[in-house]
Amino acid sequence: MKILCCISHVPDTTTRIQFSADGTQLDRTGVTFIVNPYDDFVLARAAELKEKNPSGVHVTVLCVGKNGASSTDNVDSNLRKALALGLDEAVRIDALPVDGYFVANQIAAYAEKQGFDLLFFGKESIDYNGSQVPGMVAALLNLPYISYATSIEIAGQKAVLTREITGGKERIESPLPLVLSAQKGLAEWRIPNVRGIMQAKTKPLHVLPPVEVTPRVQTLRHELPPAKGPFKKIDPDKIEELVQELANKGLI
Repeated sequence: MKILCCISHVPDTTTRIQFSADGTQLDRTGVTFIVNPYDDFVLARAAELKEKNPSGVHVTVLCVGKNGASSTDNVDSNLRKALALGLDEAVRIDALPVDGYFVANQIAAYAEKQGFDLLFFGKESIDYNGSQVPGMVAALLNLPYISYATSIEIAGQKAVLTREITGGKERIESPLPLVLSAQKGLAEWRIPNVRGIMQAKTKPLHVLPPVEVTPRVQTLRHELPPAKGPFKKIDPDKIEELVQELANKGLI
């Protein structure tokens, strides 16, 4: 079985975000980048499948991105961290992820020639929260697509999945190959051990040029949310004062 885990290179959730002077892009100076947290679930599940069948499962990790100028903005480093979980090889498409359509086409162009049985994605990236790429990849490759999966088991040439829906859970069977986006519950996050980290340093990491694709979305401007305005603090024991204040503002 061949598995492709697609990951995003995103700013750490604790990073203070700033934009360029014209507002068209993120100011990457001093920003620490990490593996997208939702992608950690698919990496962990792929590692579990690899452990159950070491010789029969081959896992490739892929990211579309360019290495930044600083050590904290290095896509290759995050790919090595993924490999440290016991996965086999990594691929970096050497291009900035301009929009979801561009990224999806890069992944599909690589995957269509590789014969993957499973294409794993996190449900969304935490920088833009678009949830677009997995569905686009499935459409480009003409493959079935299951979103927001919380479990997956392989039974011969089919996958048995669970996904959360309003009011309950849905159980689905799908033939392979399959595109899957995952959310919390697919697997427990893993921390690489020292042996895995050392082995990851010698595993293959292929850097490939991008295919020609015209992005369909142009970012006009990023803007930070407005600064918080003045506020009045009311003692929790003074309910009458709170009610009067809300009434004065016409909120009740």
